[in-house]
Amino acid sequence: MKQYLKTFANRESVGQMIKVGLVGVFNTIVSFSLFNVFRIVGVSDQLSLAIAFGLTTFVSYAINRRWTFALKDGKVSTRETVTFFAVNIVAYTISAAILEVSKIWFGPLTRVQENLALIGAAALLVLPKLAGYRDIVFGSALRNAYDQEQETTSA
Repeated sequence: MKQYLKTFANRESVGQMIKVGLVGVFNTIVSFSLFNVFRIVGVSDQLSLAIAFGLTTFVSYAINRRWTFALKDGKVSTRETVTFFAVNIVAYTISAAILEVSKIWFGPLTRVQENLALIGAAALLVLPKLAGYRDIVFGSALRNAYDQEQETTSA
């Protein structure tokens, strides 16, 4: 485990962690905006939340693939997309659990306190999400890109 954690203690991984965080902030703003637009036009809260989550998760996938991990081969695979959604559903579930635990520990929360709990959850999840994206979602594509780079360099 210690050796694995060391793989995050380098310039490339720290840069990726910052980018994952920035993409997360951007997508949170977009998600809140979409949610509220759907609500204004009369869509139910649960459907609004589901549509906003789905759209922003796919946008997050595309941005993280191209910008965070610099995979510019133009490939979008079903496996990557499904595993990316799975990682984000797990993160969403953990965030919801943190919010519920906060309510149990501190009693009813104000809107500001709810948002602070969710911001704390997001901060706690940056490293696990990075690990999921890097090692599970994009691992195969990253290895292929590395292998191609090595072939080009040695040729």
